[in-house]
Amino acid sequence: MAHSEWQPQEEQLRQLAGYLVESLSSRDPNSQKKAELMIKHAKASPDVDNYLCYLTTSATDPHAVGLSKTSLLSARSAASIMLKNDVKHGYKSMHEPTRAYIKSNLLAGLSDENPQIRNYTGIAAAELVRQAGIMGWQGFLPNLLSMIGNGSAAQHTQEGASNALLKVCEDNRKALSRTYHGECPLETLIPKLIGFTSHQSKKVKANALSSLDVFLPEKYPIVMRNLDTLLSRLFELANTQDEEVRKQICRSVLHIAEVSAGRITPHMSGLVDYMIAQQTSLDGIEDPELPLAAADFFLYAAEDEQLQRALEPYLPKLVPVLLESTIYSEEDVLRKEQEGEDAEQEDREQDIKPQFAVTKAARNAQPSQANGVNGNATLEYAEEDLSEGELEEYEEGDEDDPEEQWNLRKASAATLDVLAGVYSEVVFQNTLPYLRNNLTHKDWPNRESAVLALGAVAEGCMDVIEPNLPELIRFLIENLKDSSYVVRQITCWALGRYSQWASHLDEDGKQQYFLPMMDGILKRMLDGNKSVQEAAASAFANLEEKANKQLENPMYCEVIAEQFAKCFARYKDRNMFILYDCVQTLAEHVGPSLQNPKLVATLMPPILRRWDKVSDASREMFPLLECLSYVATALGPSFAPYAIPIFQRCINIIFSNLQDSLAAVQNPAYEAPDPDFLVTSLDLLSAIIQALGFPSAANSHDTVKLVRETEPNMFDMMVFCLENPNADVRQSAYALLGDCAIYVYPALAPFLEKIMPLIIKQLDLNEPASGSDEAPFAVTNNACWSCGEISMRARTSMTPYVETLLQSMYAILNAENVPASLRENAAIAMGRLAISSADMLAPHVATFAPMLLRTMKNIQVTEEKIQAMQGVAEVAKRNPGGLQHCFLELIGQIAEIGASQSNIGNEEHQVFRNVLMEYKKLLPDFDRALQGLGPENAEILKATYGL
Repeated sequence: MAHSEWQPQEEQLRQLAGYLVESLSSRDPNSQKKAELMIKHAKASPDVDNYLCYLTTSATDPHAVGLSKTSLLSARSAASIMLKNDVKHGYKSMHEPTRAYIKSNLLAGLSDENPQIRNYTGIAAAELVRQAGIMGWQGFLPNLLSMIGNGSAAQHTQEGASNALLKVCEDNRKALSRTYHGECPLETLIPKLIGFTSHQSKKVKANALSSLDVFLPEKYPIVMRNLDTLLSRLFELANTQDEEVRKQICRSVLHIAEVSAGRITPHMSGLVDYMIAQQTSLDGIEDPELPLAAADFFLYAAEDEQLQRALEPYLPKLVPVLLESTIYSEEDVLRKEQEGEDAEQEDREQDIKPQFAVTKAARNAQPSQANGVNGNATLEYAEEDLSEGELEEYEEGDEDDPEEQWNLRKASAATLDVLAGVYSEVVFQNTLPYLRNNLTHKDWPNRESAVLALGAVAEGCMDVIEPNLPELIRFLIENLKDSSYVVRQITCWALGRYSQWASHLDEDGKQQYFLPMMDGILKRMLDGNKSVQEAAASAFANLEEKANKQLENPMYCEVIAEQFAKCFARYKDRNMFILYDCVQTLAEHVGPSLQNPKLVATLMPPILRRWDKVSDASREMFPLLECLSYVATALGPSFAPYAIPIFQRCINIIFSNLQDSLAAVQNPAYEAPDPDFLVTSLDLLSAIIQALGFPSAANSHDTVKLVRETEPNMFDMMVFCLENPNADVRQSAYALLGDCAIYVYPALAPFLEKIMPLIIKQLDLNEPASGSDEAPFAVTNNACWSCGEISMRARTSMTPYVETLLQSMYAILNAENVPASLRENAAIAMGRLAISSADMLAPHVATFAPMLLRTMKNIQVTEEKIQAMQGVAEVAKRNPGGLQHCFLELIGQIAEIGASQSNIGNEEHQVFRNVLMEYKKLLPDFDRALQGLGPENAEILKATYGL
């Protein structure tokens, strides 16, 4: 393809090429900085992107630009990257002649003899399509398809074009599936791609399969119509020796299974043999992704009900392969053997994973992992739905850490885990020989693999394994002393998987198995290797979850607290995060048992030493604040001696975050602070207020005084948090608001005029929601609850807001697209509001009462429900006629409260009795109406309320 009329000035081309080379050289920092500056100046020229495109696509004589051949290649590579970035960030502002020049000439780079230039050209071309749109580069797709299918073109040109096409497909999946002027590009593209799988070039075949994989999960009609043709092509290609093609075959079969399992099941016998052959072809292969692609197919098949059944006959063949695949690779073994006792080494900053605030519910849903089975890891790399023309920027992240990478070992262990839950007997019988041969093997990789297998099948095969567990648990406990830290590490994880069984034995069984298990894991938490410490701490957190209230035994708590204190003294930064999880899980499950003064004196000092060490800006503050929230809740009034400085620091963190947020709004160049600091600080404030509770003989701490006297004022800042754009922040702020209404209302009362309009705004379903689809409902839930708590204390101060609140809550009750829990919270809040606002609600009772009472019917009797029904009764007393059409629902709810044996207060009892007596006077056939509830409920009403 010839260059169009524009031609570069030779001297300018020479200078730019030289600057690009010098900008890449680190040998002379001064020259490098000068070159970068000159490039920056050059970018001000309207022709700079023409020069970059020319350099990229022209195999210029090196001497013409005064560079060596190697330096010229570097200059061209740098030019292509710079061009791609210019297109990405500045396409809309590019001059039209420049756009036209690039579109006319860029594809020439796909014919370059150097594969690096072809690759970079493909990346730049894909970015140009992404920015210009499919129809914004006329002729691009036909030209690209022609380059691939042109039999007379050089093979490297065809391969370069196919590689570019793959990138375009990845970046523009949705755009290619749309219709333009009556035509859909995908209708042409899919048959062409299937045809390219017969290409003579292995590279083109593999790229064609990869491109098809982009569209398979979407079930586009053209794709579904061609599935049988594609499947036939995959079977024809199966005997190829090329690893890349075989890998793509495995992936394509998996994608077909995802969209049409019925097409796969008839071929399961041959596919099992083929996939096993790929998974076990470790010797001599260069690409470890090939066996992993086969293993991913088995994992998906194990999880799909239809494919599970088809897989069952082949389990005796498959399970041994999965077991062998859990052994560490030679490369991993060498890496592991270079590591050892590292507990005294300080962690590098890059070793510490980024931390994010986690809600309590989400935290409890996370599986414990110790480099073992990741039960949720099925094809985690699969792209989520992307918006128009977008592909998320790839981030290296944890890819540099071998422990974090999805690999053959993890995929095989996860498949074993899933299959054990479906075919426990068959899986265990085919696992048993492997365990016998490897649990005591002389080589640690085999021992480690056997323990991993034992842990992987723990939950699924529990019924089959249980008779052997006494022997196996004793073996695993002894295995905690293995000479290999890797074996000790996986043994901790495996024991954690069996902690449910051990923690629920009778007392004799606990003495034999649970106590030694707990003791063994606790000791490993102080292992000389950090990975073992982490695995042990994770396993112990799992044990705490499974044992639950069993750990309330003071003897257990004392031993655990002492060991945790030692861990705080020894752990480096990274393992502190899992230690926080251990502490908060203990606090969550044993609760008030931690209030023992000896336990408080053991646990709190080391936590506070860490609290003093961690800076306000550290991301370690997130798990530490979360941990302290659980601890404060468990300790209750015993937390009082530590409350003031912790409360004050949370206030300071919130104030600083809000100031930084304001600065970021006013100055876009300023980086916005992480809202997780607000979430975790608000949650801890809430926990402290709950812990201190009301002043009493046992707790003389004045929580109202603490809130009032802490500066800056908490409620002034709460106002900003209640309207924060982040839903998690608002959710935590409303939770804190509700707790303040309960425990420190006198401090809250002066701020109602600022806070109530924000609650009303949050309750308005017509307001645009911020955050995820589910998050706004969680926020509104908390807003409803806090409104109800305020109503119980504000009483007549709610009068200015009653009409608006009634409208919002009635809208929630009748909304179809909200969770039932939100409707129930709205019903409770409306009822509680009615206690002091009955006169205002009475005229509207005929409108809202039927839906409110229907919603109440689904709510269990609690103190809050009794209060809400008291409010409804107050309204009914003022307008009994308004509830005549739902009279039975009203007295049915009152009967349910009477039958619940709940401790009904004198006030509530009198209100219920008064409204019943009112209806008895009003309705001549009252006694007959009672029979509509059934004889039992009628008798309850009569007996409870003296009718």
